[in-house]
Amino acid sequence: MSKTVLFSPVGGTDPISQNNIRDGSLLHICRWYKPDEVYLYMSKEMLDFQEQDDRYRFCIQKLAEQQSREIIINEIERSDLINVQDYDYYYSDFRSIIADISASLSSEDKLILNVSSGTPAMKSGLIVLATLGEFNCKTIQVVTPVRRINEHNHKNYDVQTLWELNEDNNGDSENRCKEVVCPTLSNIKQEEIIKRLLKVYDYQAAYLAAESLPSEKTINYLELLHVAYKRIQLDNQGLNALVKKHNMEGFPIKNDGSREIFEYALALDIKRKRGEYADFARAISPLIVALFRDVLLKQEQVRIEDYTKNENGREYWDRGKLAGTKLDEIFKNKWPYFKYDWPQSSHISLLTQKLITNPKIVDLCSKLRSVEEGARNVAAHQIVSLTEDGFKKKTGYSPADVSGLIKELCKYTTLNIKDEYWNAYDDMNNYIIKKIEEI
Repeated sequence: MSKTVLFSPVGGTDPISQNNIRDGSLLHICRWYKPDEVYLYMSKEMLDFQEQDDRYRFCIQKLAEQQSREIIINEIERSDLINVQDYDYYYSDFRSIIADISASLSSEDKLILNVSSGTPAMKSGLIVLATLGEFNCKTIQVVTPVRRINEHNHKNYDVQTLWELNEDNNGDSENRCKEVVCPTLSNIKQEEIIKRLLKVYDYQAAYLAAESLPSEKTINYLELLHVAYKRIQLDNQGLNALVKKHNMEGFPIKNDGSREIFEYALALDIKRKRGEYADFARAISPLIVALFRDVLLKQEQVRIEDYTKNENGREYWDRGKLAGTKLDEIFKNKWPYFKYDWPQSSHISLLTQKLITNPKIVDLCSKLRSVEEGARNVAAHQIVSLTEDGFKKKTGYSPADVSGLIKELCKYTTLNIKDEYWNAYDDMNNYIIKKIEEI
């Protein structure tokens, strides 16, 4: 059969406060948590009071009689303990005592610590022990009846009269106990790691780290980390519902078509920020093609889809739709034996050079086309790590320069991307970190 064990320093208002005639913290915890066994930790001053009238044992035993049960009382006497503000002493002494108590308990038994009785140094020592997480225990705080610091008054202390007059003996007395949730040091460190992983956009590692924490610790943010991981993977299935459910920040684009391109561009920029330059190079081409197509639509009202067909889930140029058009003329002038296969980056790039009249846009497209060709060669032939300098040598631009060109070209598309939208991942990260810190 399981049992509950209380470890409690003895403080100045124990067992009953003479100022308000109510339980001190020690007796109040015994009243509401009904421990089967109590360890009383007493300094020299408290031992002197105990020797006067046996007040601590007397009240605990009277409570046990009132509740029709038995309470085993163990006294831990520190008769030489006069300097009651020595934090280091208590931390070491408490740690040893509680380790011995814990070793005697079964997995079903419960250990509770009174963190309201005793000196500030005693209370701090117990809180630190709970925070370090070495022992499986609960820390209990007791609110004073007057909601302010109790004064210690031991003059003419009459324990028997105080017990008879104790208002907490009434059946309708208030439970002033409160369980203090102390985050363990390992949990605190783990959450700091999660926050650092968020700041470097490693959402898979952050999610896995959070999964190792107790569920009550991550209830506010575990699903948010799942959203972040799905986002960086460009996995949009169910993402909208989760973002809406949590009212998440960092998702400024709502339109499906625009969001798909924007999210791809954001994910590409994250690869750059994380120094994944080979992956960055491999991922450029699809984005460049999508942006060129959108620029043609915005600037010249040319919709590529109007000239293509879909077969077996793949897009191809439609010979019939292209016949007699300006696009067909451009293609045949460049490639007399033009193959009506899928719309390639070379096709779309050529259209931006021939159809767009704004020279700034033409220049941006030309530069990005040059980058795309160089990056494609890197992606096809690079089998070792690609450095930032190596990327620049292959493409003529640094990864940061390429991101700048992409952001600039987006201003001439239908996407309506404001400058601050490019901070979307950081906004999302800050939102998640705020939720982590709320616990």
